[in-house]
This record gives sequence, C-alpha cells and structure tokens, in this order.
Amino acid sequence: MTPSVAVVILNYNGKKHLAQFLPSVMASNYLNLKIIVADNGSTDDSISFVKETYPHIQILDHHTNEGFAGGYNWALQRVEADYYVLLNSDVQVSNDWINPVIDLMEQDKTIAAAQPKMRSFHEPSLFEYAGAAGGWIDHLGYPFSRGRVFDVCETDEGQFNHNETIFWASGAAMFVRAAVYHEMKGFDPYFFAHQEEIDLCWRMQLAGYKIMACPSSEVFHVGGGTLPRGGRKVFLNFRNNLIMLAKNLPFTELVWKLPFRFFLDAISAWKGLFTGDIYFFTAIMKAHMAFGWWFCTRYLKATKVRKPMLELHGVYAGSVVWNYFIRNKKRFLEIISTKG
Repeated sequence: MTPSVAVVILNYNGKKHLAQFLPSVMASNYLNLKIIVADNGSTDDSISFVKETYPHIQILDHHTNEGFAGGYNWALQRVEADYYVLLNSDVQVSNDWINPVIDLMEQDKTIAAAQPKMRSFHEPSLFEYAGAAGGWIDHLGYPFSRGRVFDVCETDEGQFNHNETIFWASGAAMFVRAAVYHEMKGFDPYFFAHQEEIDLCWRMQLAGYKIMACPSSEVFHVGGGTLPRGGRKVFLNFRNNLIMLAKNLPFTELVWKLPFRFFLDAISAWKGLFTGDIYFFTAIMKAHMAFGWWFCTRYLKATKVRKPMLELHGVYAGSVVWNYFIRNKKRFLEIISTKG
C-alpha cells in the first residue's frame, strides 16, 4: 500500500503566504495525501481565509503561539500518518515533489528524516539559506549546508544532484517518519524556534537513524535570508546552539568545546559592539546567561545517549568559521575538502 503522508503547515499570521503558496501544495500528485494547516495562535484572518477558500483542508486550531518547536509538537500529536512533511507556508512546490523522497525513505527504514533540494524563490538559480541541499555541522557546532555557508548561497550547478546522508534536514521542508518523530518525543519545546530541527536530527542519529538529502525533489523557499543582527532571533540562535551541544556531546568533548564556543561567541559580540551594534552584543550576552540557567536546571535531564561527533554523518572535522572568515573559502565543497 502507498504510505500515508500528511503535509502539515504551521501557520502564524500567514494569510499572504497561504494565499500565494497553498495552491501549489494542493496540486501535489501524491496519492495517499492529506494537507493540514495547524494554526499557532494567529491574530489575523488566515484561518477564516483557509476555511472559506479550501473548506476540505483540515485545520488544527491552537490559541497559543508555542513557536516552531512547541507548535509542531502539539499539532503532530493530533495527526495520524506514516510520514509527516513539515512545510513552511512560504514554500512553493512542484506536482511531484513528495514521491521521490517517500520512495527513498521506503527503500531504507533506517532513514528517519529527509529534505528536498531547496532553492530561492526570488532567485531560483541559487540555493536557499534555510537548508540548501542538506545540512552539515562542524566539530564546534556551527551549522552550514551543502550550497550555503553562513551568508553565501551558491548557484545550483548540479554539484549536489545526488542522494547523500547529511547531519540535519531543514525544518522548512522536512520529511520525517512519524513513528520516529514520536519515539524521539518530537522537538525540544524549550528551543521555541531556531535549530530545533538540528537538535532533533542529532538525536535521531544518536539513536541509530539516518538523515538524507533527496535532490530529485525540489522546492522554492521565500525565507528570510540572513537574520537581523540583534533581537530575539539572534538570542535564540546562540542560546539554542549552546543547549544543543550540551545535550548531545559526550562530556569529554563538551568540557573543552563549550569554553571555546563561549570565547568565539564573545569575539562576535564585542566585534558587534565596537561596530556600533549594541543589540547584537546584548542578544549574545543574554543568550549566554540563559544558557547558564538552562545548564544549571536542565543539563542532568538532557539526552542520555551520546557519541563523539565525528562518528556521525555530516560532521566536518575542521572549523567552518576559520575557513570562511580567515581562509576566505565560501563554498561548501572547498571547505570540506580541507582539513583545518
């Protein structure tokens, strides 16, 4: 039988994107498919718009904004399917975008999550910031992607047109085996938003599963590009990245990597301050203090199964920061081909 697939779009005040991109999702030609809009406490009229325009789409209504992590956790507890597809509301898809990924995951039951190739909606020749052709991470915990390193998105020249194991799949268009999602107890709700999908994929790998990129499926993401240099997004990214390391690294790695990361974060913060960006500086300092609180109150309850990072797929043994900022290497393949 064809596996059941539920495309779940988490919505928060997203009427504009739903109006523009929902028609392409509705045109998907996968046979055993249901499309669900899970509302995360919106205050606009996006849900009434969906009810009036697409009355056959299932709507899950929640009155509190619990972020990406908590929002999907409550929604997916209410969805029955073999596979979930977590899809941002600002993603345009093709008719046949689901089939290649499900075919790949059906061939190997150890694949827990996968993502399509993600290109920019506004500049389709470029990979998209949020996930490109599949996520990697360096040994200090800095995430990057095949086709996107920090702020540089490469042109898609077919260099990643092959299935490959990766470290993390983008939450903007993430296929996940439903049973494994619940086995992992979903996203960590403490993250609220940003890097929760990397943490989930890390825990999946620790449990013995694979994460895959499937470039024969393509989607086009509007996205936000680079983050604003300050405010809540920067706070969440820096805090959550440190929490993710503390949860999943063996203590023998954490004991030296964590101080080093604090040092590198501090360099970024002081650089921001000296260039007049006090908000960036403040966000990082607040992130460090928030991480300290998390560590004192939650570390002992964190992930119990831990493995050295280099035993996992999609981990670069060198430093992406060193290669990008000091060696001026901006492309994924030239970075992972170097040792330092």
